[in-house]
Amino acid sequence: MSFQDKSIQCSDCGATFTHSAEDQEFYQSKGYTNEPKRCPECRRVRKSERNNSGYGASRQMFPVTCADCGKETEVPFEPRGSKPVYCSDCFRKVRMNA
Repeated sequence: MSFQDKSIQCSDCGATFTHSAEDQEFYQSKGYTNEPKRCPECRRVRKSERNNSGYGASRQMFPVTCADCGKETEVPFEPRGSKPVYCSDCFRKVRMNA
């Protein structure tokens, strides 16, 4: 299939940008079926916003003592007290034996 550069209007800022033949080949190789709807700058801004809104942002961690080995560690959830909480090493051991 032969690709040609294509002009597209950005859905966010309204600027016209070029969806190059090379980009179209890349999209096809990745299995993407839709053309981009945002210009490269708006895509970069949106990706940055997504990364800072919880998808890649650091989580609140809670200090705990491992129920198996007694090591101090942190977990990404608030322990309830009704279930044992393990450090990552002990959790792996418990999980493997389950």
